[in-house]
Amino acid sequence: MGDDHMTNHTIGVTGATGALGGRVAARIARLGLPQRLIVRDINRAPEYPGSSASMASYEDTSDFERACRGVDTLFLVSAPESENRLDIQLSAVDGAVEAGVSRIVYLSFLRAGPASTFTFARTHFFTEAHIRSTGVGHTFLRPGLYLDLLPTWVDDDGVVRGPAGDGRVAWVSRDDIADVATTVLTDPVTVPRTENATFDITGPEALSLSATVDKLSRLTSRSIRYVPETWEEALASRRSSGAPEWAIQGWASSYAAIAAGELDVVSHTVADLAGHPAQSIEGFLRRHPSALSHVAV
Repeated sequence: MGDDHMTNHTIGVTGATGALGGRVAARIARLGLPQRLIVRDINRAPEYPGSSASMASYEDTSDFERACRGVDTLFLVSAPESENRLDIQLSAVDGAVEAGVSRIVYLSFLRAGPASTFTFARTHFFTEAHIRSTGVGHTFLRPGLYLDLLPTWVDDDGVVRGPAGDGRVAWVSRDDIADVATTVLTDPVTVPRTENATFDITGPEALSLSATVDKLSRLTSRSIRYVPETWEEALASRRSSGAPEWAIQGWASSYAAIAAGELDVVSHTVADLAGHPAQSIEGFLRRHPSALSHVAV
């Protein structure tokens, strides 16, 4: 794979070595469409027929601009969480626009807003606003919390702790998000009706954490329970990790966003755009039977 640049109708995919971007790149490859994989490490880029790879980092605007030359539509996976995540993402957007990208499909977050309870969702809102301000065509995909990461919320003792109260969340699988993104990026019928639009992407049902762990217990025959925390308890319990304060606030605020009702959304986007039902917790565990093997029976 080289750094050559296709000129017409090439889809750029960021995060192609990651869990979400990698899924999208594989799906586009199965469709036989040309794509540019924009990666930080060229040696890790997947190799697909009709694909090329360019190495660039989001924070280097000129580098990212070079990597996007010849790309028509860009799938922009959000940058890893960090204290300066917003600046990093705005740099990538500016590079893409400078390169002449005509449309950005941005992976955002459910209920992204300037004062979202979930602190990481705020950077998504301001990234969306910046994309709009450039005048480039855009589609914003706003998934909820990942079903794939739900097992990591359960500690080795089978406990989920956090200030989520009785709020509810519709856990959504990465496979479903990738299916929606692929349709939005490639389907000639779907593309026009998703131009300059925003789509919530969720699982099929919204559950409280108590109902979630009850379901996990029943399906896995493991003892899993939810222990509510106050906001102060949540911060204190996470500070022992030694993580920076911005990360601790982010982790705890994901639970607080559930309590605030901000993630109590069930959309039909997966069915409408991907053409199949959204994956349930039951379906996820059938595909990943060892997902909770770290919890004692």
